[in-house]
Amino acid sequence: MAGNQMTEEVEREDNPAQPEGIGPQLRATREARGLSLDQVAAETRIPVRHLEAIEQGDFAALPARTYAVGFSKTYAKLVGLDQEDVVAMVRAELEAQEPEGTYRTASFEPGDPARVPSSRLGLFAIFALVLLLVGGFFFMRTLFTPAAELPSLVAQEEAAEQERQAALAAAEQEPEAEATPAGPVVFTSLEEGIWVKFYDAEGRQLMQKLMAEGESYTVPADVEGPQIWTGRPDALAITIGGQEVPKLAEDDMVMRDIPVTASALLARNEEAEGASPTS
Repeated sequence: MAGNQMTEEVEREDNPAQPEGIGPQLRATREARGLSLDQVAAETRIPVRHLEAIEQGDFAALPARTYAVGFSKTYAKLVGLDQEDVVAMVRAELEAQEPEGTYRTASFEPGDPARVPSSRLGLFAIFALVLLLVGGFFFMRTLFTPAAELPSLVAQEEAAEQERQAALAAAEQEPEAEATPAGPVVFTSLEEGIWVKFYDAEGRQLMQKLMAEGESYTVPADVEGPQIWTGRPDALAITIGGQEVPKLAEDDMVMRDIPVTASALLARNEEAEGASPTS
């Protein structure tokens, strides 16, 4: 500890004009090394706008505390600053900027998702509700109507059976689900300079580069367990056998070790469609 303090004092004496705050210090070190923000973004896979927020000390502009600390540590490693010192300074500035418990948290998935019932189940639920209402109506009538005026129980049962048959017939006439897409999995960049890495289940690299806008990559069909790592899933369109499927995410976020076989992507989409955020 005493050694670190002495080092800090020597550094301050040697560089009295050192800017205050870890963000300006990172920017000054980057500029001293002759690096541009675009070069840092390409090396660290951190979006330029997040790097700008870090250099301005605006850590609240990042998605979450974890991003503020992790991105700053990666930045420090690239420009040659002590990573642990930078992390400590970032945490101190976060505490000063945000009251306890108010820092935004990442919102990757909706909490407590509710399962959406199928249309067939919905029809039966409506039918059961109708029967309940009809039964309640006739029950109340028995309290106030003379027995001679009560409707025939046989007629009621026949009407209920007709409604049940009608509900079943409507359910059977529902259109069949669209055919499951099959064929090669293709990723296409929707923007310029989108970094992406593809690799197999053993971690062997298949492709890594900054994709140009409109550039596509076809996942090899004979590779076992192909996966993807990118920070811009929202900028990658996906097709399976030429049929478009939903993106991995609609927001920019770091996604790693995501399976990209056709079956894995389809299962991921079915899981997303089967869940919805609570109201």
